[in-house]
Amino acid sequence: MELYKRYILYISICFGLFISPFCTTSIEAKDFVVVIDAGHGGHDPGALGKFSKEKTINLNVALKLGKQIKRNCPDVKVVYTRERDVFIPLGRRADIANNAKADLFISIHTNSVAGSKTAKGASTWTLGLAKSDANLEVAKRENSVILYESDYKTRYAGFNPNSAESYIIFEFMQDKYMSQSVHLASLVQKEFRHTCKRADRGVHQAGFLVLKASAMPSILVELGFISNPEEERYLNSEAGSTTLANGIFRAFLSYKREHEIRMTGSSRTILPEETDAGNLEEPDTTNEKTEESPEIPQKPAVATPNTTRTKHNAGKVTESQTDSGSPVFKIQILTSSRPIAANDKRLKGLKGVEHYQEGGLYKYTYGSSTDYNKVVRTKREITPKFKDAFIIAFKNGKKINVQTAIEEFKKKKK
Repeated sequence: MELYKRYILYISICFGLFISPFCTTSIEAKDFVVVIDAGHGGHDPGALGKFSKEKTINLNVALKLGKQIKRNCPDVKVVYTRERDVFIPLGRRADIANNAKADLFISIHTNSVAGSKTAKGASTWTLGLAKSDANLEVAKRENSVILYESDYKTRYAGFNPNSAESYIIFEFMQDKYMSQSVHLASLVQKEFRHTCKRADRGVHQAGFLVLKASAMPSILVELGFISNPEEERYLNSEAGSTTLANGIFRAFLSYKREHEIRMTGSSRTILPEETDAGNLEEPDTTNEKTEESPEIPQKPAVATPNTTRTKHNAGKVTESQTDSGSPVFKIQILTSSRPIAANDKRLKGLKGVEHYQEGGLYKYTYGSSTDYNKVVRTKREITPKFKDAFIIAFKNGKKINVQTAIEEFKKKKK
């Protein structure tokens, strides 16, 4: 009997050693993978504006979108088709997504209409047959990228991006990801319309080669028209690129949450409040003006109120200072979807970090003073560690527009 027990134990141990790696692999949660594709690049500039190139706008928004996802979604793996100004063949972009086994593919572009300076607005596209000449022209322009490739006739089986006949292949195409792609495109347009306040040009279908070769739900975003001088300025501004990136990010969060509920019945993804899209990364669309502002001159005889450290809760701040009606300036250093410990490596050893909650997110700040100049100096000191830090403001326990707070600070110093 003893020999028999030892034999059973031996077999059990061997079986456990054999099967345990497979059990571990099967129960490990796979990261949600999103591939972000900045259209054009390198010797392919894309559409040209009066003073800028499409490839630069696309990359700027793509990197901001990826940064937002990385900051707020630790369970998501972000893969870029390019992170700098290089040329990536169209087929290679799809290969990157397929090799990464992506759950989502987002290609970012900028629109243009030759001879028109009035066309404006954002649109989102999915794979399909172009049902109008205008839609076909958009697909032709984006697919013409392959002409930069010396072997495009062989690589793309004789496809001619400038020939309408070549697009017949999309007429009977059955895309099993069509419904998910259209839904994500609709979510993006909703954000562009409601939170980014952009002209809504809707969801469309056309024969984009980069989407055809991607084996996952895929969309192509046209941020705006570089041929429109007003939109070109907006697309190249810090406020414009940030707002558009955050709009796409909000749509991504909604899609991811719905996907998780559909797959598992629940989701830990937190959706932001229905506020201006610029609030997700910047407190308002004027921050790019205030971040680089020099210190504001003040009279030496004017004393600033004494302040103590503040505690944040649910988007509000409890102030302890002699002049409670003055704006309190702080430096926002990072955002997280869940609380982080005081010794978390993301804080990079910074002590005295505080946080407040806003839109379901935990936002971490450093420094607290009614003296704007003091906060500006502190921001300069921590910039080497926190390159994306920016100044925010509170008044009477509520977050306010930082530009408004600065103007009030200036008045009190006169």
